[in-house]
Amino acid sequence: MMVPASIADSGAAFQTAPAHLPSRLIDKHGRAITDLRVSITDRCNYKCVYCRTGNDGAQYSELPIADYLRIVKVFLALGIEKIRLTGGEPLLRRGLLDLVSEIAKLRRPDVPLDLALTTNGHLLESLAQPLKDAGLDRITVSMDAVDPDIIERITRVPGSFHHVLAGIRAAQRAGLGPVKVNCVLLRGFNEDQIVSFARFSRDEGVIVRFIEFMPLEEDRSWTPASVVPLREVVERLGEFRPVVSLSANTLSETARRYTFDDGIGEIGIIAPVSQAFCGHCSRIRLTSDGKLRTCLFSQSEHDLYGLMHRGGSDQEMAAFIHATVAQKEARHHIGEEGFLKPSRSMVHIGG
Repeated sequence: MMVPASIADSGAAFQTAPAHLPSRLIDKHGRAITDLRVSITDRCNYKCVYCRTGNDGAQYSELPIADYLRIVKVFLALGIEKIRLTGGEPLLRRGLLDLVSEIAKLRRPDVPLDLALTTNGHLLESLAQPLKDAGLDRITVSMDAVDPDIIERITRVPGSFHHVLAGIRAAQRAGLGPVKVNCVLLRGFNEDQIVSFARFSRDEGVIVRFIEFMPLEEDRSWTPASVVPLREVVERLGEFRPVVSLSANTLSETARRYTFDDGIGEIGIIAPVSQAFCGHCSRIRLTSDGKLRTCLFSQSEHDLYGLMHRGGSDQEMAAFIHATVAQKEARHHIGEEGFLKPSRSMVHIGG
């Protein structure tokens, strides 16, 4: 694969974190920050009802691919072990395969690095194998129904189900597994799909994860009544077959894991609203325009790209990241009196 010179040369003078800084990122609550989510575009070819207003004419922000790569290198020097490329829809981004390839080359025997990507799957069928060949480890596909009519109602894009299903199957063939399929549950739209997704997990051999609807949508339509809580999801799954709890893979895992009495299929439930998991959060996010966010629901952002664009060195960027992590919130406050939604929606923050 040909790599543009601007990418290949961007890390030539890469320097590790200065000696007076800790080698790893630890916030003031004692949590190790090992998971970086990088939004490489806030463009998207879907207009999902729980995310977008459906209106056209939005303004988009993206950094050069080489700049994302330099930022990633600084984070890796600070102990990041997991990188997830997100959007918007990252498969829309020109230069994606080069970015994946260059990040994959940063793996060393003594430095674990899990490289994953989240996509809506619409363009995945033709890109699954090239992504695997470039060095991607795993993929998560957003699919909010297994009924074609319902998914089109949610995405507001005709034919979306068939594109997404083809993308999931292509990802499995390419070895980007275990493939995870994320479904945001939104009352009045798709809560009747829970059992259908249980069957889908068993039939297709994928991990299905239900996500509680969070107040991150553009049109500010979220209400507590629109959330389908974890308890209700487990009850509906139990109507299909007896449900068995599984232990967490890691302490910071966001999903509660379940299977069925026969051990076939895996369901995860991510319940940030009804059963918050902030106590073991290991994440930090980079928006597509280069701002750091310490929580999805932060009321402030930290302009790392601005520092870099003004000529900041890798050491200065590392110090900035440490100072930002030190301000990481203990938890979010969804549902509490005085809760404020973030100023930007999920598509602009990055999934």
